[in-house]
Amino acid sequence: MTQERHISVWNNCLNFIQQNIDPKQFNVWFRPIKPMTLVDSTLTVAVPSEFFREYLEDAYLDILKASLKKELGVAARLVYVVTPVQKQDALVYPAAHGNAPVNKAISVETYSKGGNPGPFVFPGIQRLHVNPQLNPVYCFENLVVGECNKMGFTAGESISAAPGKTAFNPLFLFGGPGLGKTHLAQAIGISIKKRYPELVVLYVPANRFKTQYMDAVNVRNKLTDFLAFYQKMDVLIVDDIQDLMGQSTQNAFFNIFNHLHQSGKQLIFTSDRAPADLENFEARLLSRLKWGLSVELQKPDFNTRLEMLRARAFREGVKLSEEVMNFLATRIKSNFRELEGALISLIANATLAHKEITIELAEKITEKIVGEEQNDVTIDKVQRVVCDYFNISKDDLLSKTRKRQIVQARQIAMYMSRNLISNCSLSTIGAEIGGKDHATVLHACTTVTDLMSTDKTFKQYVTDIEKLLVPVRR
Repeated sequence: MTQERHISVWNNCLNFIQQNIDPKQFNVWFRPIKPMTLVDSTLTVAVPSEFFREYLEDAYLDILKASLKKELGVAARLVYVVTPVQKQDALVYPAAHGNAPVNKAISVETYSKGGNPGPFVFPGIQRLHVNPQLNPVYCFENLVVGECNKMGFTAGESISAAPGKTAFNPLFLFGGPGLGKTHLAQAIGISIKKRYPELVVLYVPANRFKTQYMDAVNVRNKLTDFLAFYQKMDVLIVDDIQDLMGQSTQNAFFNIFNHLHQSGKQLIFTSDRAPADLENFEARLLSRLKWGLSVELQKPDFNTRLEMLRARAFREGVKLSEEVMNFLATRIKSNFRELEGALISLIANATLAHKEITIELAEKITEKIVGEEQNDVTIDKVQRVVCDYFNISKDDLLSKTRKRQIVQARQIAMYMSRNLISNCSLSTIGAEIGGKDHATVLHACTTVTDLMSTDKTFKQYVTDIEKLLVPVRR
């Protein structure tokens, strides 16, 4: 029954496509495609080669999407299977589905170039098409959610459902580089545009905002236009707000902030540091940045890193062994960006050199990215730091006592060893920390993760100890 349906759906798509493109092109590029399966709204088709797939994506993506939407609705998705020439597994490629969001035209009051208007001179009305500057790749569907970003993701979903009407206004996302702040902020904007196409959404890096402000200041009467433009936004996303330096720039932004916030518009900011750590910011602006919800994005844990690799490998159409993915997730811990860079480098090297993606190749690639200095952390060092922090002896830590403080210290030591030490098995960690088995270590890691999400004091313990083990480089 399912087989019959996927064939009939694809035949209907072909009929639609045939009516809208040149017959010769249709025979060359669409006749060879074979429908494979249809699961829910995802149609899988087989194509003869990787070049064939790339050409379809470049030349005929719009009409493919239109035909699928006509047959399967807005949730329709297309996945390619490239038929292998040699005896190897077929590679699976998801089709590109994202369209860049588009804003409606807005009317902005503008003044003439001939000097300041008098009290009886009305400003002109200009219709502007605002590019929201949102990258469709940075959507919620491509965001891997874990303990490191769950709170931000949950807040983002609430904002998407009711922008400007939740307690999360402004939303302030902060954390180190490569932890997904820009992705999450843009995903909220994209989701809002899907739900509320009539709203005007704009993403702007703080440096670009500052440049636009300086340009406006240097052109007569353009500062008024600049302020009028930003006050028309329904959702304003400012990335890297720590770069918003300069008293006059902050003053202009303060006025825009007040206007939008009082008008019930949604504000979203990202930063590499918490609001309290922002330097050279006006006190009144700083206080407003703290009004809503501040969310810190943490370093991804092992499971989240592994899930990100799976998702990105699928998007790239590449099959990786569990062994290779486990190695990458274990080796690179600092952030998503480095992990993604390692994966892309690995794929590129394997493709260009016509090699298999193996552990040996992954070791060579990650050595260049991670460097020699990564993780001089050892289990012994973890034990010493944890003992010093909690003011307990190593004998206490390794003992069988069930005192709450000792048990938590032991669990944190196991958690840190799992997350900070490369190529260290659960059994090894357990053997060196109290003679425990791998199941006990796994339970300890799960317990620490759960407590971090519910107990602020406990989370601070873990954060402090991690900073002692891996000092933040400034």
